[in-house]
Amino acid sequence: ALPILKSCLAANKVTSVMGIVNGTTNYMLTKMSQENMDYADVLREAQEKGYAESDPTADVGGLDAARKLVILASIAFNTRIDLSDVLVEGIDGLDLCDIEHGKELGYAIKLLAIAKNNAEHGISVCVRPTMLPVSHPLAGVNDVFNAIFVTGDAIGDAMFMGRGAGKMPTASAVCGDIIDVARNIIHKSNGRINCTCFDEKHLCSLENMMSPCYIRLHVQDKPGVLAAIAAAFGAQNVSLKNVVQKSKVKGVAELVVITYDVSELNLQMAVQTLKALPIVEKVCSVIRVEDHDLE
Repeated sequence: ALPILKSCLAANKVTSVMGIVNGTTNYMLTKMSQENMDYADVLREAQEKGYAESDPTADVGGLDAARKLVILASIAFNTRIDLSDVLVEGIDGLDLCDIEHGKELGYAIKLLAIAKNNAEHGISVCVRPTMLPVSHPLAGVNDVFNAIFVTGDAIGDAMFMGRGAGKMPTASAVCGDIIDVARNIIHKSNGRINCTCFDEKHLCSLENMMSPCYIRLHVQDKPGVLAAIAAAFGAQNVSLKNVVQKSKVKGVAELVVITYDVSELNLQMAVQTLKALPIVEKVCSVIRVEDHDLE
């Protein structure tokens, strides 16, 4: 994707780069989704196949994807992005039931690296499990495949994909870098394209980082609970699309909430408000949604 951004798409003003950039976690999420395997079992299998390291923290915690996103965003937006600028969440806290609930709602969950450049509010960069409509091209990228979905003013939407884990795909990428270095040495060159981070663009504030959201929570099963939940969201300017009760066990109900576009700041405040309510037993999951129909 890097040569594509630097050369093939150089004539474009890129507004967003969104991608699956870690083959290990994509393999794991595919297994969880297609075979109903839980997180611990699928991680063990990924390690046995050589897709995951013995210490998988960088992969499952989202750090590997965040490092790649820093490079992608810096090139795409011609400005310097630091690792500390990236909001990072991994898949290690993801529950199998969230994948199942997502399917029922028409979504697939992927660990996405997302960089957006808003002309008014600035650049946002994040790595996190994200619900995508099953109709989105990235939703169908499975197993160890990686893919980058780019939006530019001239090209529109374009996607580039290939294998992102395993010994041969990794060896192919390493050999390609070695060949580039050898060619540069032979021709006494440092490469045709130097650093393209010539601009200084500001980061988007949490107040202006917008996306819909999926929230799963356990609440007491008694009258007035839904009204209290809706009031807590409303107090933080969070607009709800729907609230669905998924189950009820021993006086505790499981609710799934889908919001319309909400700022990252208001979402965080709403979650803290929910956690403080006596009727809320637990806020189980908070997963962002990339769905233009909810914006």
